[in-house]
Amino acid sequence: MSESRNVIVEDYSRYETWREIQQKVGILGNSDRVRQLIETIEQIATTDISVLITGESGTGKELVAKAVHMLSKRSHAPLITVNCGAIPEGILESELFGHEKGSFTGAIGPRKGYFELADTGSIFLDEIGELPTSIQVKLLRVLEEREFLRVGGSQLHKVDIRFIAATNRDLEKEVKNGNFREDLYYRLNALHVPVPSLRERREDIRVLVPRFAKDFSRENLIEFEGFTDDALFLMQEYHWPGNIRELKNLVEKMIVLERGKRINEHTLEKYIKFHEPMDKRLPVPLQKPKDDVEREFLIRVLLEIKSEIAQLRELILSGTSSRYRLGAWREELPNEYFHMQENSNGSESEKSVADMEKEMIKTTLNKTGGNKRKAAKILGLSERTLYRKINQYGLRNEDL
Repeated sequence: MSESRNVIVEDYSRYETWREIQQKVGILGNSDRVRQLIETIEQIATTDISVLITGESGTGKELVAKAVHMLSKRSHAPLITVNCGAIPEGILESELFGHEKGSFTGAIGPRKGYFELADTGSIFLDEIGELPTSIQVKLLRVLEEREFLRVGGSQLHKVDIRFIAATNRDLEKEVKNGNFREDLYYRLNALHVPVPSLRERREDIRVLVPRFAKDFSRENLIEFEGFTDDALFLMQEYHWPGNIRELKNLVEKMIVLERGKRINEHTLEKYIKFHEPMDKRLPVPLQKPKDDVEREFLIRVLLEIKSEIAQLRELILSGTSSRYRLGAWREELPNEYFHMQENSNGSESEKSVADMEKEMIKTTLNKTGGNKRKAAKILGLSERTLYRKINQYGLRNEDL
């Protein structure tokens, strides 16, 4: 009994820590990917081993670095953040290691570098893949020996710091291309923390958007009416090449330009291009998984090519027991769809393609109890396409 209680206490403590990090640092979300990220941070934070954070631009790598420092035993000391790609190469060495008086024109006195300023704390080297090879050699010595020379100096300076680095580059590829030192890469990559893109945690958009909107409207004293559910759904469908940074900027821009009015799907489409590149030879969007392309192609053939629809109607009206097999998705269609002629008083043959499509969507939504995600899966449509069709045919909850 005591062992069981101890396990529960341990799990509860971890949950509280996770929530605390989310609130203090801003790593928001309830997805599995975010939970995994938080657990990784908790596991590595208490050590002094170097950390390499990787991920696309705009995913929040700096927030992860802050969380690692916050949970470490060095949290009482400073976290020094250095953007390696933003400092000109000519002064980068002086900025990192400091300089002595007279070491170069303008050096009127000794100056501490970032490593000395971070002593007893942590240093976060953002975009470390941008470091020139001449600096990489000196950085390796600091990592291994925790000592360095100031520019123009001869006295070794010792520091006690933890290294946290981040990059959106593929450092293994950079090593192979000779742009990044292999020994430095392995020294930095003692602990690897991959940060997921927003595309990999789309469900968190429903947490992120209200938070961004709330914070921005409060800071700028703007009365904001919020987002419709359809707008939030469309945001989940977008591919977000700029990740969380792009999402945050979009939310703030819409609040300002729309003067705090409620954002719906039509408003959102003014700011985001949802249309995907098309191949003129095919009536389906490309750049999708093969299975998705095939399903969408099949559903378009069913619903848009009249001859195929006519064949399908004949099969339904004939009452044949063998279904017209068009793929695995078809097997999931509700049985009511194959007996629509029984519920339509013999008028099915008079229906247009649009009428059949509307009837099929309505019937499937009824079958799923209005669950649009499940209905979209059964119909072989993307959820965004299903929402568009529902709006097109004016299907509302009260009609189902």
